Amino acid sequence: MLLLSFLLVCHGGSLRKSFYQHSCPQADDIIKTKTLQHVSADPNLPAKLLRLHFHDCFVRFNKPLWEVLTGRRDGTVSKSSEALANIPAPFFNFTQLKQNFARKGLTVHDLVVLSGAHTIGIAHCNSFSNRLYNFTGKGDQDPSLDSTYAAFLKTKCKSLSDTTTRVEMDPGSSGNFDSHYYPNLLQKKGLFQSDAALLTQDQSKGIAEELVNQNKFFTEFAQSMERMGAIKDLTGSAGEIRIKCSIVNS
Repeated sequence: MLLLSFLLVCHGGSLRKSFYQHSCPQADDIIKTKTLQHVSADPNLPAKLLRLHFHDCFVRFNKPLWEVLTGRRDGTVSKSSEALANIPAPFFNFTQLKQNFARKGLTVHDLVVLSGAHTIGIAHCNSFSNRLYNFTGKGDQDPSLDSTYAAFLKTKCKSLSDTTTRVEMDPGSSGNFDSHYYPNLLQKKGLFQSDAALLTQDQSKGIAEELVNQNKFFTEFAQSMERMGAIKDLTGSAGEIRIKCSIVNS
């Protein structure tokens, strides 16, 4: 409700820093404080918030830091089918990933950097278990997946029909936002086909090798998140401010 209370008094303009400077000078501090409170209570929340940002939401993380351009308004149409059609799937190959990002004005560099978001969070077995049990439809295992890691995953995900078990996306470091994803990836321990796809091209593999450096990853991640945050923004009189986030205003 705190967030809603200042959103409702906003008007006009385009995305920019300090959009709420006059309508709600404490907006940034309120959001940061509340976010940190909830994150402290729920270690799984950062990954969920990061995913929300991919779904066009307003959020600021505590590591790495970047200034979020504000003033975005909500759309008047919400369809789950549109989300499924636009969000890259975990089984995409490199060509599909590159095309998906290009349609949004993002580069291969952005693709590799933003894939680093898989350093935190968990995934359900059914999003990758075909790599363990039926990669080509012949009951085989994905040869691009490290065999030791695959054996470990099989102890968690017992079959293709397992839709409830969850595993770490970045084994050993899923609760920390760091560059640990990239050494794992380069050791063929990327959980999804879309992760493994980054190693199939020299350009993307080279970028992954550079992002092992955590300072570089943090810098590049912040920049790519800013670019992604500007995709198809609704400002001024376009769109609306929803009374309830999950429902279009009547």
